[in-house]
Parts: sequence; structure tokens; C-alpha cells
Amino acid sequence: MNTITSCVHNMLRHQPFLDDALAKDLINFSALAEYLQPDIEKELRKPVKQGSIIMALRRYAPKKNLLKNSNLREMGDIVVRSGITEYTYLNSRSILSSQAELLNIVKNEVGIYFNYSSNYQESNILVANDLRETVAECFKNEILVTVKEDLSSITIALPKNSSKTVGLYFYIFKLLAYEGIPIFEMISTSNYFALFVEKEYVNQAFLLLNEIKIS
Repeated sequence: MNTITSCVHNMLRHQPFLDDALAKDLINFSALAEYLQPDIEKELRKPVKQGSIIMALRRYAPKKNLLKNSNLREMGDIVVRSGITEYTYLNSRSILSSQAELLNIVKNEVGIYFNYSSNYQESNILVANDLRETVAECFKNEILVTVKEDLSSITIALPKNSSKTVGLYFYIFKLLAYEGIPIFEMISTSNYFALFVEKEYVNQAFLLLNEIKIS
């Protein structure tokens, strides 16, 4: 059975910006109660007093951010690359053959940008703009879902033991969201992660990420 407390706590857990601000005691409970009241009344299908919501907020215990500034300062070099095109194709019985054909063409190219990933439904290719005609030819028999040109990548060397660092990605994405920078794509490995943004956002995103390192 839903209660005011359960509704409040569930809403906050699904709004990380609010959760983070509450953990730092930055939010006025009365203003937040007024903001949440319409959704809580809709969920419970009855009128709810703001005072009851405030009491539920006081009982809420947000998790403290375990990320330390020292973790962020340990991030390595930031490398920016422009002129990248992303293709998304539907998976098919021939998609691996198309991929193999492309790999065979670019395997001896020095310094060429190429990234391939796949899930059970779609395959994603990120390549330098110079390879657009090559990709189109290799995948001419595949079903193209989307194509996005003129992306820029920002690649960051991750700190040691980053897989055990709580909140690393959240903190980065939170700051980018605050600045209104949309992330078009993201790829990560054990030691690096790359953000892909439209070219009009790349300078702003780079400066922000560089500020994180030195803060």
C-alpha cells in the first residue's frame, strides 16, 4: 500500500539531482513539498497536506556522495577529436560479414578512427568522416537506422580502480547536464571513456571536464 512517505522516497530516488541536493542540505523542505504535492496527490488519488510531505522529507536519508575530488583529479589526459560520423544498422545475418569487410579495408590504415559496438538488435559504427563512403559501400545491403555526421569525441583516461569509484560517471554527467550539454553517445573501456557531442558543444564540454580535473 502506498503511503505519503513511500511516494516521497520513491520520487526522490528517481530524481538524482534532487537527491544530491538534499544530501548537501541545499533544498528548502517547504518549497520542495509544494513542488512534489501535485504528483503525490495524483499517485495517492487524494488530497495531501504539505506538512505531511515535509515530515516525509525529514525522514528521508539520501545517500552521501562517496566520490572525492581526489578521484576526479586522478583522471588522465583529455583528447579531443572532431569529424566523426555515427551509423546505426539493424542486425542481420550478414551484418558480421559487412563488418569484416570494413575491418579488412581499414586494418592497415594508420591513425584512422574506427569504433564498432553491437547489441542484440542494432550495430553501431563510429568512424572518421573520411570513411563515410567506405562504410556506405560495405554496408550497402544492410538496413540503416540513423546516421549522424560531424560529431566530436572527448576521450578521458580514467583513474585507477575507477570501476570501484562510486558516482564517477554520475558526477560528470550531472555537471554536463547543469550546463545544458547533451551527450550524443558514450563508450567506455577499462581505462578510458569517450563522450560524443555535437560540434557546437565540444569546446564547452572540454573546458568543463578540464575544470573537473583541477578542482
